[in-house]
Amino acid sequence: MAKVLMKGNEAIAEAAVRAGCRNYFAYPITPQSEVAEYLSRRLPEVGGVFLQGESEVAVSYMIFGAAATGERVFTTSSSPGISLMSEGISYIAAAELPCVFVNIMRGGPGLGGILPSQADYFQAVKGGGHGDYRLLVLAPASVQEAVEMMMEAFPLAEKYRNPVMILGDGLIGQMMEPVEFRDDLNTEPAPADDWATSGMDRRGRDRRNLIRTLYLVPSELNAHNLKLKAKYDRMRREEVRWENYAVDPSIRLLLVSYGTMSRVCRTAIDRLREEGLAVGMVRPKTLFPFPREAVLAAARQGEVRAVLSVEMSMGQLVEDVEWSVRGVRPVFWFGKCGGEVPTPEEVMAEARRILRESE
Repeated sequence: MAKVLMKGNEAIAEAAVRAGCRNYFAYPITPQSEVAEYLSRRLPEVGGVFLQGESEVAVSYMIFGAAATGERVFTTSSSPGISLMSEGISYIAAAELPCVFVNIMRGGPGLGGILPSQADYFQAVKGGGHGDYRLLVLAPASVQEAVEMMMEAFPLAEKYRNPVMILGDGLIGQMMEPVEFRDDLNTEPAPADDWATSGMDRRGRDRRNLIRTLYLVPSELNAHNLKLKAKYDRMRREEVRWENYAVDPSIRLLLVSYGTMSRVCRTAIDRLREEGLAVGMVRPKTLFPFPREAVLAAARQGEVRAVLSVEMSMGQLVEDVEWSVRGVRPVFWFGKCGGEVPTPEEVMAEARRILRESE
């Protein structure tokens, strides 16, 4: 299939349509509003439903209702909007409903700014709402990868009956790159008759399907949480994804970075290697489940002196890096926020400093 030049937000929207999603509810917020603009035109062409809610809070419960019927549904937002959706996301996870959330991150806290950031890492992977729940979190590093992850997100959500989040940033949403929409990623919604509230007549059954999140008996709530934990443990076993870049037995410094920040790190690594400095990188593609064993294995390479987490935040990814390395090597952090993106030259300078001081 020929590649098409598209803006990231519009490519994400088209990927959802190609993936068989016909329901999109959202509220506009920079830097992802082009998704809604695109789908307001595109979904009616395929018999889909576009609805702008009165707020992000309302949108999260529209998602709950549509997902409860077994329909494919998703929304997109940006950092403060996801914060407002967090209560609904907790309810959706508790009710075990499959759906997809896309966060095109902007700087914070508070209203912050509209430029790219990675400061929602904690919110996405540690559970931004209340209670013991997890999202399966995918982190694209290009528009093409955002398209593929978007198309994969719906069957993953149905496999686990759990929300999936695509965690991008303003760069992913606004940049234009050539993309292709792979036919092999076009999928039909999974059967939902066993659990969805789609009507007994439609299902041809006389048993009601009940969706609920309230468990007033402590033993029942404990059992429900154990059931959810078993699902998250299965994600850890089956869905960990990462990429090793220039990781070999000679490396002396290991970088860990994700999303568009990892692309800056690739440039820095290439230039450092031209200088004779052996540096490599592990790039997590899933932030939950985090590729702990991959990071640890790379950090244990015989020549590695230290590990450096590079991110567009004030040190969030670094906590999972430290957990993964488990004291085998010293872990450092380097980053910026507020829309400032570390340059390859700044990453190179930090890498040289750590290597020099570790000799």
